[in-house]
Amino acid sequence: MDIADIATPDYDEIDADERLGKVNALFDRDNPKGILVTENGEYEGVITQKQLMQSHVEDDAKARTLVRSAPRVTQTDDVREVARVLVESGSKIAPVFEGEALWGVVTENAILEAVLDNLDALDVFEIYTEDVITVPTDTHIGRVINLLREHGISRLPVVDADGYLTGMVTTHDIANVAVRDMERQQKGDRSGDNDRILDIPVYDLMSSPVETVEVDESVRSAVNRMLENNYAGLVVTPEADDRLVSGIITKTDVLRALTYTEREHMDVQITNIDLLDTLSRETIRERIEAVADKYQKMQVQHAHVRLHQHKERLRGTPLIQCQVRLRTNRGQVAGTGEGYGSDTAFRVALDKLERRVLEVKGVRSDEEYRGQLLRKLGEL
Repeated sequence: MDIADIATPDYDEIDADERLGKVNALFDRDNPKGILVTENGEYEGVITQKQLMQSHVEDDAKARTLVRSAPRVTQTDDVREVARVLVESGSKIAPVFEGEALWGVVTENAILEAVLDNLDALDVFEIYTEDVITVPTDTHIGRVINLLREHGISRLPVVDADGYLTGMVTTHDIANVAVRDMERQQKGDRSGDNDRILDIPVYDLMSSPVETVEVDESVRSAVNRMLENNYAGLVVTPEADDRLVSGIITKTDVLRALTYTEREHMDVQITNIDLLDTLSRETIRERIEAVADKYQKMQVQHAHVRLHQHKERLRGTPLIQCQVRLRTNRGQVAGTGEGYGSDTAFRVALDKLERRVLEVKGVRSDEEYRGQLLRKLGEL
């Protein structure tokens, strides 16, 4: 399936010299996944609503101050490859080119809608993320922000004193509160100065009730629910009790499943690939395989490496967080590390991953996982 069958020539576009106030108005009016930014008619990049909310930039600032790159794709690109570049770039939208000319856009939602029928053959348990972090209702927002940053995630399930699911908090929720607080202070209202945002309990701004999906439901059912409610992800619960948290499934998890191939070597997917610096995809694959080869019974079917750059630097080298997550015939294993430069961060994460592998050696085998997914999905 070519991306031309999914992409649309209808999109929101704005000049790089336009005020961010106009960008805000476009998001309020059309609710797009992103707005394309051009300069003198040439494509420059995109602005997402999440960027806008978290930037704290004044409305009078120019659009160019928030432009970020997004992966370029062509009308003839295969849907699997486009899904891969969206996941690796951390983007929800990509500009589509016809030759050198900007033709349209494709979004993650459009891809998921196009392959929805194929997803009926997959069950949630085959692709969801296990071992999620949860927080109790009295956790302060400052702690929540640290957890989101530390683990490179955008949402946390909230549980009550008995460990039952009671809500969900996202970076979007926190940004909303921060923006409202800034607007209030700009208007001269100082009444809430004593209640610092960082000290607010998560219970006060979490979303509740939480949309869930059972672990044995089809991925199609989960994606339908996400598309209908404009959710980026759902909490996964066991069949026996929908108040407990088994994991999370996101649109990105589904896109990632579409990219699995039957190549000789394992698939490696890298989010924020532009942060690799001196590392290459091949080097990453070889190092992960070197760890896997130490444990002959562990077969790695898919590797996901996520990089995140912090503001801190040491002699010009940025502090990088790296998370390596493997899907193997013995379940999922992950390791997270930080270091100055992507190479150091990756080495720390890989060391922690190896320790985790030793802990899960007894997990029951799930052979031919990747081949089963491919057979179920069929040819897209």
